[in-house]
Amino acid sequence: MIIPAKDEADRIAATVKAALELPGADLVVVVDDGSSDGTGRVAESAGARVVRHSRNRGKGAAMESGAEAVRLLDDGRDQPRHLLFLDADLAETAREAAPLAEPVRRGEADMTIAVFSSTVKLGGHGFVVRLSRDGIKRATGFEATQPLNGQRCLTRAAFEAARPLAAGFGVETALTIDLLRKGFRVEEVEVPLAHRATGTDWRAQVHRGRQFRDVARALATRDPAVTRRLARLRGRRP
Repeated sequence: MIIPAKDEADRIAATVKAALELPGADLVVVVDDGSSDGTGRVAESAGARVVRHSRNRGKGAAMESGAEAVRLLDDGRDQPRHLLFLDADLAETAREAAPLAEPVRRGEADMTIAVFSSTVKLGGHGFVVRLSRDGIKRATGFEATQPLNGQRCLTRAAFEAARPLAAGFGVETALTIDLLRKGFRVEEVEVPLAHRATGTDWRAQVHRGRQFRDVARALATRDPAVTRRLARLRGRRP
């Protein structure tokens, strides 16, 4: 499994240890995406293989680096590993991720997307979620419950078909659209996972602004209607 991480030293050890408890888990790769707090060192001590980016390159790039590391470690295996992506801040709840992999292992899905069964209310007003959900539905007809959820399991073939991944936080939206358009099977799976709420302070608002930007960019390259809408918002013609 692959865990992109940026400044998650306080939670990454618990996440890695819980992930290693999953059935069949023989490899956890943490991609330290330019952290400044020792995330990579803590993850390695917890039992993960660590790939380090010298600077922050964004979630999409971290996912690609992690998948490449797994590919190299798969050299000589009869079958490539499926790729289970988890967020770094899941902590102990990461041990509940097993249902995500089951439809992929059974050959029933090419990608699964987690739907958190937790009722904990996260911060924010849902603008980015609505942007992503509406864009996915318009592009494919698929109505995603939690379109930005980073907890996903993919076959190696599906992952390769989606490359190059969209930049930053647009990666989940783009993955869903690109794979559905190419005929891959996507299934949602309810799981009792939970991660840190992003809150409502200025740092959280900056984070959501970056999410909105990245999702909008991913949609703009896949849906001309989004390009026109964004142009109107900027007060000029496309």
